[in-house]
Amino acid sequence: MIKRLLYLIFLISLWISGIAFETVVVGALLTLFVMYFMIPLVFHYSPVLQRHIVFLNFVNLPKRVDYNTPEREDLPGTRNFYLKTEDNVKVGVWHVLPGSLISSVPKEETADHVAWYEKSLGDERPVILYLHGNTSSRATAHRIELYKVLRKMDYHVVAFDYRGYADSSPVQPNELGVVHDAKVVYRYIRERIGSSPLFVWGHSLGTGVSTHAVGDLCLEGDHPAALVLESPFNNIKDEIKFHPLSSLYETALKVRPKGAPPVKFVGFAASCGYSHKYIYQAPELPDILREFFHEAGETKN
Repeated sequence: MIKRLLYLIFLISLWISGIAFETVVVGALLTLFVMYFMIPLVFHYSPVLQRHIVFLNFVNLPKRVDYNTPEREDLPGTRNFYLKTEDNVKVGVWHVLPGSLISSVPKEETADHVAWYEKSLGDERPVILYLHGNTSSRATAHRIELYKVLRKMDYHVVAFDYRGYADSSPVQPNELGVVHDAKVVYRYIRERIGSSPLFVWGHSLGTGVSTHAVGDLCLEGDHPAALVLESPFNNIKDEIKFHPLSSLYETALKVRPKGAPPVKFVGFAASCGYSHKYIYQAPELPDILREFFHEAGETKN
């Protein structure tokens, strides 16, 4: 009797194990089907989903930011303002002063205060237009740390949020829209800098925005002194396939017209730990930038 009972328990356990094994196999197959067939299929045929994944403007900072008080983000000597880029669209902008000008800022928020900031753009110090990557805003920590590096070099920094980001108009971004925003901010700076050198800096998604915008500006005969691409990509396909292999630089070398200014690639060892967005930690970064900007024709610093 006991033997029969044990044998029955054994058979039941085998049956349960078989069900569990089949469940695991079916679950694994369903997961693979969803990940490698359904999601790519939906992504391919859904432009709306593509835009959301590319821009990720719905991913915000874990803390609330008062963009009107950048000094609370450890950026004294910074003006917050808004520019209208087209009907029903405005973008939030920070003008971060060079370190040597912080103590000279007028104390009160008046018309003279605004005029002083705008006039300072033409003081012949270099001006950097910074175009950030996807997610969050101009107030993200690693972006602020980069502004600090640049202001310590005595550069002006103008950083803004594209449409759909942060305190800019809640309009779903697309390529043409964010490029248009960038060109409007660029022209705002250009109209005020006089002979000051103007550089464009794009990071990650911002490298795509900046190259498109600068390409348009060059065709219009209004190019910046130089373009800096931090953590750039060639296109989405190459970004996925060749990310560690600098595919954009290799392409630039192949298609660069004769007589065009040179393309310079600066890499950092993986052991440095700068990853995708911590280049500001590189102690040699200021010297790299000074040399590059000097080669681009900047002789003031």
